[in-house]
Amino acid sequence: MRTIQVVNVRWYNATAWYGVTLAHSLQKAGHESIVAGLEGTPPLKKAKELGLRTVALPFNTSSPAKLITLWKGMDALVREFRPDIVNCHRGEAFVLWALMQKKHGFGLVRTRGDRRLPKGGAVNRWLHCSAADAVIATNSLMTRHFADVLRVPAPRLHTILGGVDTARFRRDVQARAEMRREFGFTDDDIVMGLLGRMDEVKGIRESIEALAKARRISERAKRVRFLVIGFDSEFSTADVARWSRENGFGELGENVIVTGKVARPEAAINALDFGILASLGSEAIARAALEIMASGVPLISSTTGVMPDLIPAEYSFEPGDTDVMAQRIAQAVDPAWREGLAAYCHSRVLDGGLRLEDFLERTLDVYRPIVSARSAKD
Repeated sequence: MRTIQVVNVRWYNATAWYGVTLAHSLQKAGHESIVAGLEGTPPLKKAKELGLRTVALPFNTSSPAKLITLWKGMDALVREFRPDIVNCHRGEAFVLWALMQKKHGFGLVRTRGDRRLPKGGAVNRWLHCSAADAVIATNSLMTRHFADVLRVPAPRLHTILGGVDTARFRRDVQARAEMRREFGFTDDDIVMGLLGRMDEVKGIRESIEALAKARRISERAKRVRFLVIGFDSEFSTADVARWSRENGFGELGENVIVTGKVARPEAAINALDFGILASLGSEAIARAALEIMASGVPLISSTTGVMPDLIPAEYSFEPGDTDVMAQRIAQAVDPAWREGLAAYCHSRVLDGGLRLEDFLERTLDVYRPIVSARSAKD
């Protein structure tokens, strides 16, 4: 089949990753796919790097003149490519795609990977309950909202969490030794790691505060060193250095380390003894969590977004609750506790339908009946 993945996102966030990764997986499986998005944005650049065809249109415009240009561009794209499925990963221009569908008859899918819950107005109900052939939510919280508030019929509503490349993100003993040596860790160090952009929502400051509390309740927690696998964004390395000093960890590089940009994040993950996902919000799609879990690294997590779908309550904490975070860190210094959690995380990915190939197949399970039904009408 032929698909257009509409990824009109201005940066390469989790929503963009979900759409571009899906397009790449479809293409590799023989389903010709285009990534449509905004001119000059990271999602289109990434899609091009992966060998995907891209189309740039002003999907997010509110200018009447540009809306006419957008409509003509969408129409020309559909006439030339003749998609079986158009999958919109953002809401901008979704109503235009719904109108375009009436004209050309392709299958229309809306994938919602945003943490903001959609409003339940009449237009949204029409778009999701009537115009869209299927609605895909990337976590169960969003699925419940679509069912309870927008009243999306059950046959049209699906939950697909995404998937991780288990050939790339896996246990790697050699990478572990190399990375621990590079970052200056010893065999006695217990390394806690956070993977993600250095923004307030990721809870880096709260993680440092929780580690300080954990050291006061557990003698073994004094062996924990904190590795931030990330680089300057909303917060800078200087901010992390200040938090390190304020919480008694000394200068950056002693107990708290920031990697900066790393060429192989999969190798850096293997340096960890356990991961922490301390996000205060967001995580409608948890790319970092899946990568850590697939690597066989135990993960403790806040309960935001998709995380309750991935990590049981006994390994979790409420966002920003540094007291419970400290308790989880104190538990994680126990090798037996970590081993049990690592086994769960690895199994959750490999046996729980979270591999890249599972992501592809579950999406095709949504697409195929739509294409078949529309072919039967023709």
